[in-house]
Amino acid sequence: MAEKSYQDKERSLELLQKEIDGRDSFRPEVSPAVIKRLPRYFRYLRELIRMGKSRVSSAELSKMMNVTASQIRQDLNCFGGFGQQGYGYNVNYLYTKICEILGVGYGFRAAVIGAGNLGSALVRSPMFEKRGVDVVAMFDISKQVVGKKIGNVRVYDMEELEARIHDFGVDIVILTLPKEYALDVTSRLVKTGIHGIWNFTGKELELGDSGIVVENVHLGDSLMTLCYDVAKSLENKK
Repeated sequence: MAEKSYQDKERSLELLQKEIDGRDSFRPEVSPAVIKRLPRYFRYLRELIRMGKSRVSSAELSKMMNVTASQIRQDLNCFGGFGQQGYGYNVNYLYTKICEILGVGYGFRAAVIGAGNLGSALVRSPMFEKRGVDVVAMFDISKQVVGKKIGNVRVYDMEELEARIHDFGVDIVILTLPKEYALDVTSRLVKTGIHGIWNFTGKELELGDSGIVVENVHLGDSLMTLCYDVAKSLENKK
């Protein structure tokens, strides 16, 4: 069953690649700032769909997102523009296009390495399902959790890492293990054929020409940014 699942995944990716290759401007080069705003469009458009809204203007989106209407039009024009003057944007159509750009329809499969508090919380979150990512496995070295399920995801021994990643056709690995193990585990992952790493270890990972995309997440940095903004706010009130 696992091997069939892997083969189905390979065929699916081949078909998607052929489809993408046939598009002239499917995912053009745009600034990182625009890319970082796209997930916000995704979230707010989902909200509009839940509200039953069929269309929205850039001015309405501007109020929701706290981004200027001009910036919204510029962002969406990077991908060919999806609106009509005097009408605005078709919410479902725009949502579908944003999903395509963000790769929601790829059916990515993910595995979490580290079944501690953070890894367990992430696996139980509905975040992955909402974004089209299927968490198919967790890995840990603790015999106390290996073989058990967290949420609906089974925990496997780290000794099975390479074999399970291959069997399940894993695309993305989420690292939530202690930072001192990050480099050793990453060196194993580079050889597995995965495509991306979401790194919560606090160890900055740079994989060069490996072909693996890395997103380094530093929760402490985000906290310090918040502390700075709070301190600045308090000082301004004096």
